Amino acid sequence: MADNNVAAANPALARLEDLIARCALKDRAAFAELYDASCGKLFAVCLRILRTRAAAEDAMQEAYIKIWKNADRYRVTGHSPMTWLITIARNTAIDHVRARRDDKDMADYQDIVPAPGATPEQSAIAASEAGRIGACLSELPQDRRAAITGAYLEGRSYAELAERAAVPLNTMRTWLRRGLSALRECMSQ
Repeated sequence: MADNNVAAANPALARLEDLIARCALKDRAAFAELYDASCGKLFAVCLRILRTRAAAEDAMQEAYIKIWKNADRYRVTGHSPMTWLITIARNTAIDHVRARRDDKDMADYQDIVPAPGATPEQSAIAASEAGRIGACLSELPQDRRAAITGAYLEGRSYAELAERAAVPLNTMRTWLRRGLSALRECMSQ
């Protein structure tokens, strides 16, 4: 009701309301006049959002198609005619921005630096593998398990491991080689 009073007090708004009502009746002359009366503002809205003239023109054309098809819905909204027209143009331009985002090829993202650390998928796989390795290590005899964890987890040399286990260096090498072979076999199952 308040918008009707505004339209009655402002002949330009009343004219736009009349043009939209005639567009709802598929009056092409009214549509052409509505276009002439509003295209500057709607183009400015589209251009502000899309930033290129070609994209703004495409969005504005689509907005006017929506206006033509939905002119009969104007009265239901309760907005002033220009607000209604600008809302359609703005939403159409935003839809174009979203569509452009969705169309990007994955190659467009190759320069983006990934977040440091493992992805959730990599973390889950690593945890699963760690569990399997732990289970396979527990199947080895204690001395071979200690040798493998000492060499590959603690970074000890073969000589240090041989001295710690009180075995000859060649025996330690054999334990490590056979222990790793047993681990590989266990992990492949």
